[in-house]
Amino acid sequence: QVQLVESGGGLVQPGGSLRLSCAASGSFFSINAMAWYRQAPGKEREWVATITTGGLTNYADSVKGRFTVSRDGAKNTAYLQMNSLKPEDTAVYYCNGQRGLLGVPRLSWGQGTQVTVSP
Repeated sequence: QVQLVESGGGLVQPGGSLRLSCAASGSFFSINAMAWYRQAPGKEREWVATITTGGLTNYADSVKGRFTVSRDGAKNTAYLQMNSLKPEDTAVYYCNGQRGLLGVPRLSWGQGTQVTVSP
């Protein structure tokens, strides 16, 4: 059973930056990639970015060039560096594990971390 704990969210002005963390604990059998998702009020959860254990990355068009996903294997932690934030980035951000760069979430969702971008 893998547990995911997201942190690092907060209130930031447009154009600002935040760095989210996702700490994972437990058994990682069949998981070789970590992905970030977000869910804005009244909207479906959407994929944001993925990184594999080999360092391959993939980003949604809406965040490409502004967000950077990374990982620290030794700490079992994934990160999402968010720059040039926009009000439309406001959402609860979640992480999850998957198999491969284009896989689907395989783990129970954590509590997420709220990101609010507002003047």
